[in-house]
Amino acid sequence: MDFWFTPWIWWDFRLAVVLTVFVPLGLLIWAYASHNQAVRELLGIYWQVASLLAITVYLMIGGIPVGFLTGPAARAAIPIALWFWPVLSLAIEEDPGWLSRLFLVWRWLVSVYMAVGFLFSLAFAPCAFQQPISAGCQVWWQPPLGFREIFHPGIPKSTLGLVGVIGLGVYGLVAAYFGWKYQQDQRRHP
Repeated sequence: MDFWFTPWIWWDFRLAVVLTVFVPLGLLIWAYASHNQAVRELLGIYWQVASLLAITVYLMIGGIPVGFLTGPAARAAIPIALWFWPVLSLAIEEDPGWLSRLFLVWRWLVSVYMAVGFLFSLAFAPCAFQQPISAGCQVWWQPPLGFREIFHPGIPKSTLGLVGVIGLGVYGLVAAYFGWKYQQDQRRHP
């Protein structure tokens, strides 16, 4: 069954691959090649936070409804991670090089894209609590299943869903540790 938003979901998935995987990967390679420490560090933070998008894809492949919550959470966390570090941001903004300029353009693009995507995907967050999942919600599973057919043919959906669940557990533990560590640092150096 096709819904009016089906093509939008597919375009969102394609745009996400370009803006959240290929462009930052290219920027990261360039940052290492040019020894740009600030861009490298901020992209390292970005990849840690953005891994929640990959986890969401695997949750969706497995048909695990919590993916309807992790998707919007990742979209909210990515702009925060990209703008939260004022020392790194200042170093990048003061650098006149092309890498820093392109990074700043990408940061604005991905932040706007994430904000719009957050609002769009947030409308589907109630799908996480449906039993059974409606056909309108299942449309979100189509692009991840297409990803599975390309990169993981023959691997059961349930196995890939389990990878997503384990990834989410590890992500939660690491995020809790970094939150605790940040809080401890703030207490020592207010």
